[in-house]
Amino acid sequence: MSHADSPRIHAKQDELVPRILIRAVLALLLIVLSLVTIATLTDRPLESTPPQTEIIAERAIFLSGDASGAARVLDAHGTVLADFPSDKGGFVAGIERVIARERGKIGADPAAPVLLRLRDGNRLSLYDPETNWSAELMGFGADNLRTFARLLSKP
Repeated sequence: MSHADSPRIHAKQDELVPRILIRAVLALLLIVLSLVTIATLTDRPLESTPPQTEIIAERAIFLSGDASGAARVLDAHGTVLADFPSDKGGFVAGIERVIARERGKIGADPAAPVLLRLRDGNRLSLYDPETNWSAELMGFGADNLRTFARLLSKP
Protein backbone atom coordinates (compact mmCIF):
# COMPACT_ATOMS: atom_id res chain seq x y z
CA MET A 1 0.00 0.00 0.00
CA SER A 2 1.46 3.34 -1.01
CA HIS A 3 1.42 6.50 1.07
CA ALA A 4 -1.33 7.96 -1.11
CA ASP A 5 -3.53 4.87 -0.52
CA SER A 6 -3.14 4.84 3.28
CA PRO A 7 -6.13 5.96 5.33
CA ARG A 8 -6.03 9.43 6.87
CA ILE A 9 -5.61 9.32 10.62
CA HIS A 10 -6.16 13.01 11.21
CA ALA A 11 -8.86 15.50 10.39
CA LYS A 12 -10.15 16.13 6.92
CA GLN A 13 -8.30 18.74 4.90
CA ASP A 14 -11.12 21.29 5.23
CA GLU A 15 -11.10 20.87 9.06
CA LEU A 16 -7.40 21.63 9.47
CA VAL A 17 -6.09 24.99 10.61
CA PRO A 18 -4.44 26.67 7.62
CA ARG A 19 -0.64 26.62 7.75
CA ILE A 20 -0.47 30.35 7.11
CA LEU A 21 -2.53 30.97 10.27
CA ILE A 22 -0.25 28.75 12.36
CA ARG A 23 2.81 30.54 11.00
CA ALA A 24 1.22 33.93 11.69
CA VAL A 25 0.50 32.98 15.32
CA LEU A 26 4.04 31.69 15.79
CA ALA A 27 5.45 34.88 14.28
CA LEU A 28 3.30 36.98 16.62
CA LEU A 29 4.48 34.95 19.63
CA LEU A 30 8.12 35.40 18.64
CA ILE A 31 7.65 39.16 18.17
CA VAL A 32 6.00 39.53 21.58
CA LEU A 33 8.68 37.40 23.24
CA SER A 34 11.38 39.52 21.58
CA LEU A 35 9.78 42.80 22.69
CA VAL A 36 9.42 41.60 26.29
CA THR A 37 13.01 40.35 26.31
CA ILE A 38 14.35 43.65 24.96
CA ALA A 39 12.28 45.67 27.46
CA THR A 40 13.50 43.51 30.33
CA LEU A 41 17.16 43.56 29.34
CA THR A 42 17.19 47.34 28.82
CA ASP A 43 15.29 48.07 32.08
CA ARG A 44 12.65 50.02 30.20
CA PRO A 45 10.48 51.92 32.68
CA LEU A 46 6.87 50.84 33.15
CA GLU A 47 4.25 52.69 31.16
CA SER A 48 0.48 52.88 31.56
CA THR A 49 0.67 52.64 35.33
CA PRO A 50 -1.91 54.53 37.36
CA PRO A 51 -0.75 57.97 38.43
CA GLN A 52 0.35 58.29 42.06
CA THR A 53 -2.20 60.87 43.15
CA GLU A 54 -2.68 62.28 46.63
CA ILE A 55 -3.75 59.86 49.36
CA ILE A 56 -7.06 61.05 50.84
CA ALA A 57 -7.53 58.28 53.43
CA GLU A 58 -5.40 55.37 54.57
CA ARG A 59 -5.93 52.50 56.98
CA ALA A 60 -3.57 49.77 58.15
CA ILE A 61 -5.32 46.40 58.04
CA PHE A 62 -4.30 42.83 58.80
CA LEU A 63 -5.58 40.13 56.45
CA SER A 64 -5.89 36.45 57.22
CA GLY A 65 -7.50 33.80 55.09
CA ASP A 66 -7.51 30.14 54.27
CA ALA A 67 -7.86 27.94 51.21
CA SER A 68 -11.60 27.49 51.76
CA GLY A 69 -12.16 31.19 51.00
CA ALA A 70 -12.87 32.26 54.58
CA ALA A 71 -11.14 35.50 55.52
CA ARG A 72 -10.81 37.91 58.41
CA VAL A 73 -9.76 41.55 58.42
CA LEU A 74 -8.49 43.29 61.56
CA ASP A 75 -7.60 46.92 62.17
CA ALA A 76 -4.39 48.17 63.79
CA HIS A 77 -5.90 47.67 67.28
CA GLY A 78 -6.92 44.05 66.63
CA THR A 79 -10.60 44.87 66.21
CA VAL A 80 -12.37 42.63 63.70
CA LEU A 81 -13.51 44.76 60.77
CA ALA A 82 -14.90 41.86 58.76
CA ASP A 83 -15.20 38.10 59.15
CA PHE A 84 -16.09 36.50 55.84
CA PRO A 85 -17.35 32.90 55.62
CA SER A 86 -15.91 30.64 52.94
CA ASP A 87 -18.64 31.52 50.43
CA LYS A 88 -18.11 35.30 50.78
CA GLY A 89 -14.40 35.88 51.45
CA GLY A 90 -12.74 34.37 48.40
CA PHE A 91 -11.41 37.65 47.04
CA VAL A 92 -10.04 38.82 50.38
CA ALA A 93 -8.49 35.39 51.03
CA GLY A 94 -7.00 35.45 47.54
CA ILE A 95 -5.43 38.88 48.13
CA GLU A 96 -4.03 37.60 51.42
CA ARG A 97 -2.45 34.60 49.65
CA VAL A 98 -0.84 36.89 47.04
CA ILE A 99 0.63 39.10 49.76
CA ALA A 100 1.83 36.06 51.72
CA ARG A 101 3.52 34.67 48.59
CA GLU A 102 5.22 38.01 47.82
CA ARG A 103 6.43 38.31 51.41
CA GLY A 104 7.63 34.71 51.42
CA LYS A 105 9.82 35.39 48.37
CA ILE A 106 11.88 37.94 50.28
CA GLY A 107 11.48 36.69 53.84
CA ALA A 108 9.39 39.68 54.96
CA ASP A 109 7.27 39.68 58.12
CA PRO A 110 4.11 37.71 57.25
CA ALA A 111 2.15 39.37 60.08
CA ALA A 112 2.77 42.99 59.05
CA PRO A 113 -0.20 45.13 58.02
CA VAL A 114 -1.07 46.25 54.52
CA LEU A 115 -2.32 49.74 53.74
CA LEU A 116 -5.75 50.30 52.28
CA ARG A 117 -5.60 53.64 50.49
CA LEU A 118 -8.18 55.92 48.98
CA ARG A 119 -6.54 58.23 46.45
CA ASP A 120 -7.68 61.34 44.66
CA GLY A 121 -10.06 60.41 41.86
CA ASN A 122 -11.88 57.91 44.12
CA ARG A 123 -9.28 55.19 43.46
CA LEU A 124 -8.94 52.49 46.10
CA SER A 125 -5.78 50.42 46.35
CA LEU A 126 -3.91 48.04 48.61
CA TYR A 127 -0.23 48.63 49.29
CA ASP A 128 2.17 46.31 51.09
CA PRO A 129 5.06 48.34 52.54
CA GLU A 130 7.01 45.13 53.21
CA THR A 131 7.30 44.22 49.52
CA ASN A 132 6.21 47.39 47.64
CA TRP A 133 3.44 45.27 46.08
CA SER A 134 0.25 47.16 45.27
CA ALA A 135 -3.05 46.55 43.55
CA GLU A 136 -5.61 48.97 42.20
CA LEU A 137 -8.88 47.43 43.37
CA MET A 138 -11.08 48.93 40.64
CA GLY A 139 -9.66 46.31 38.27
CA PHE A 140 -11.27 43.48 40.24
CA GLY A 141 -14.92 44.46 39.82
CA ALA A 142 -17.43 46.60 41.66
CA ASP A 143 -18.35 43.99 44.29
CA ASN A 144 -14.74 43.44 45.33
CA LEU A 145 -14.10 47.18 45.32
CA ARG A 146 -17.10 47.71 47.61
CA THR A 147 -15.85 45.02 49.99
CA PHE A 148 -12.66 46.96 50.63
CA ALA A 149 -14.36 50.39 50.52
CA ARG A 150 -16.53 49.28 53.46
CA LEU A 151 -13.39 48.35 55.39
CA LEU A 152 -12.00 51.83 54.92
CA SER A 153 -15.16 53.51 56.15
CA LYS A 154 -15.71 51.35 59.26
CA PRO A 155 -14.96 53.11 62.56
